[in-house]
Amino acid sequence: MAPKKKSANLLRCPTCGMLVQLKDEDFPFCSDRCRKIDLGKWAMGVYKISSPILDPDVLEDLGGLGGGGGDSDES
Repeated sequence: MAPKKKSANLLRCPTCGMLVQLKDEDFPFCSDRCRKIDLGKWAMGVYKISSPILDPDVLEDLGGLGGGGGDSDES
């Protein structure tokens, strides 16, 4: 017997878990409230992308971005 396919038209809200349909206005969230809660989590740093950067070209480009050091005092 073939396994049942999960319907792509029905997913769960990533914030509260309520069922959401593709045609819903706030997809993939169930409401604007859940959308704002998720945005707040990103802003507070709750969600993180923790994969290390392994591409040497990208590492080279980033080398000049963090070189401020904070040693200069303008007071």
